[in-house]
Formats: sequence, C-alpha cells, structure tokens
Amino acid sequence: MPLKIVHNFDSSFTLEPKLQEALFKLLTSEPFLNQICQQLQCEKIEFTELLFQPVPYSLATPKGMPAEFEKYYESDDYIIINVPPNFMFSAKIFKPSRLCAVFRKIE
Repeated sequence: MPLKIVHNFDSSFTLEPKLQEALFKLLTSEPFLNQICQQLQCEKIEFTELLFQPVPYSLATPKGMPAEFEKYYESDDYIIINVPPNFMFSAKIFKPSRLCAVFRKIE
C-alpha cells in the first residue's frame, strides 16, 4: 500500500460562536485545568484561546501543525494538548473532527 503525499491541506476552520463558547467553557473548567497542571507539575495554566486543526506531516509542517503554531510547541512557556474527544462531542463540534488547544504555563 503506497503512502499518499499531501501537498496542500486546508487547516482553516470556523466555529459558530455558541459552539466556541461551549468548548472554551470546558477547556477553562477548574477540574480540567487542575488535571493538566497535575500532569505538568506546574502551579497554574491559562487557556490562550488559540485552537488549531492538526495537519498531515510534510516538509512544510514537520510537527503536524500549522507553521504559525510551532513557536508555541518549541517554547517551554506553552503546552499544546489535543482537545479531548468528549469535549468536542459535548460542545457539538463535529467538523473539524480534531482540534488542539494552546495553554500558557503560569509559574
């Protein structure tokens, strides 16, 4: 089975305001933030309200994310997480099927 090379992938998306609000509420809930802090062993984090759709790996996107988000990936002050599927379902977001969220560590 040969590999399919993706040359262009449109990672743009728009969330309806109500859906975005529901998702942001889940991503900023105290239990969820505490869970991430516990795993990272940090004092506090905050959601930057930055979301992106993962993209296929390519020469232009070696990290599997749009190039403008790589600065967060490379920084020790930020963490990128996959939005939990149950959050996507609860917020009634089905397109795109996967999202990643950027959080800033506060020490």
